[in-house]
Amino acid sequence: MRNVWFALAALAFGCGIPKEQFDAKVLEAEELARKYRDESGKATALEQRVRDLEAKVTALAEERASLESRLTASEGQLTNKEAERRALEEKNAQLAALNEELSKSKKKLAEAKEELEKKSSEYESLAKSLKGEIDAGKIELSELRGKMTVKMKDKILFASGSAKIGKEGQEALDKVAQALAGVRGRIIRVEGHTDDVPTDPKSQFPSNWELSLARAMAVVKHLQDRGVDPTKLSAAGYGPYQPVAPNDSPENKSLNRRIEIVLATATGTPEAPAAAR
Repeated sequence: MRNVWFALAALAFGCGIPKEQFDAKVLEAEELARKYRDESGKATALEQRVRDLEAKVTALAEERASLESRLTASEGQLTNKEAERRALEEKNAQLAALNEELSKSKKKLAEAKEELEKKSSEYESLAKSLKGEIDAGKIELSELRGKMTVKMKDKILFASGSAKIGKEGQEALDKVAQALAGVRGRIIRVEGHTDDVPTDPKSQFPSNWELSLARAMAVVKHLQDRGVDPTKLSAAGYGPYQPVAPNDSPENKSLNRRIEIVLATATGTPEAPAAAR
């Protein structure tokens, strides 16, 4: 730059320009050059500032996007939390209802157990009275839904095809009559059952209907004669139509030939028999 100035000075002097004027122009040119340099520096600094600001804007935009994403996720979590809270409240309500129902069920169960024990006490009393006959296999005693049944095989009571009670059967029925004498609040239904072997149509009992009912009536009369209240007694014949086992062997046929003395509660309606009473 200094060489340029020297060249310009020589040219100016050669052209007859006064030195003072030349020096003033040189100073002016230097001032302009300095201002240019200053302005150029400022422009460069501004450009850098712009780039820095653009970078910050980009970073802020990315941060904003991240925050928006997190906010959306948080809102979704809040929605899920609210749904979970409502679901929990619903479950708590259901649990409370179930607990209430459970409490009621427990109360009913306790009442049922108490009633069962009461019935079982009556059953035990009857079983104690008939212990000898039960142990000897002459009588079976059962209880189901408040209904007690004294079951007697027909061979103990009757000869084949007969409705006349034999000596062994009379002795067993005497024990039953003694036990039934103390029963209260019950009706006593005597039910006759046979196997599926047909009777002689020309005999006293032309079918198993007549035979089963005649045997039931014979037991009813015997119980009445031994002091059982006749107003509590009834007889029913079911023939071969309510077997307890298939009629496919002598043993099973023997099981089906039976007399059942059913004790049902007097307040309830007794089961309708399948045959005439």
